[in-house]
Amino acid sequence: MNAADLFDIRGQVAFVTGAASGLGLAFSEVLAANGAHVVMTDVDAATLGTVGEGVRRNGGSLETLVLDVADTAALQAAVGETARKHGRLDAVFANAGISGGTGPFTEAGTIVNYPMPTWQHVVDVNLTSVFATIQAAAAPMIAQRSGRIIVISSIGGMKSEPIIGYAYAATKSALLNLVRHAAVDLARYNVLVNAIAPGPFKTNIAGGRAQRDPEVARMFAEMVPLGRMAEPDEIKGLALFLASPASSYVTGAVIPIDGGATAR
Repeated sequence: MNAADLFDIRGQVAFVTGAASGLGLAFSEVLAANGAHVVMTDVDAATLGTVGEGVRRNGGSLETLVLDVADTAALQAAVGETARKHGRLDAVFANAGISGGTGPFTEAGTIVNYPMPTWQHVVDVNLTSVFATIQAAAAPMIAQRSGRIIVISSIGGMKSEPIIGYAYAATKSALLNLVRHAAVDLARYNVLVNAIAPGPFKTNIAGGRAQRDPEVARMFAEMVPLGRMAEPDEIKGLALFLASPASSYVTGAVIPIDGGATAR
């Protein structure tokens, strides 16, 4: 089998949360560029419309949908409607997430000062919404006996880093076992569930703090043996692999893409 066949996703229907910027936009771009029809969703209506037009101008087949993943009823309805409308659902990227403040390297981020409302909001967005996404995607994928579910966790869920906030670390860690549990549950239906664990990427998470503040960027870069933060485009190859026939025997995996940070 040649490379073109291994990575052929033409005609697939994909659903991406948090698609208006950063990694979600990168996932949407690579899927659309390689022939998939992509449903791009995000809570940021203005940005979603703008970037969606950009993907479409580059020849991508897509729809945009304004969606708050914390509204799990609306989220599950959107996933289900995508499958019904197109008659299939091949790949789902559960990507939407928020940072929820600084870690204990600041006084505000210590455990005694961490605000419970922030904790609950991060849990709703980063964990509960992902469970709801997997649950909604599972039904049509079970029926068609195929599908790929890709959950975006973080190396912040694999190791302790003082720069990472409590709720972010806890939810991203919880996603790893959620993925393993779902992978075992859905394997009998040929539905593959995997996690990507990015290291420091230049995205808008935490309001784009790492892009605005050189000191924060320096702290992130020092975590990485390659000595730099990654560009969103650098995740596209892994995303295409997990959505494509090339990953047909990969499920329950947690794949870091972190410039060597977890190798230390």
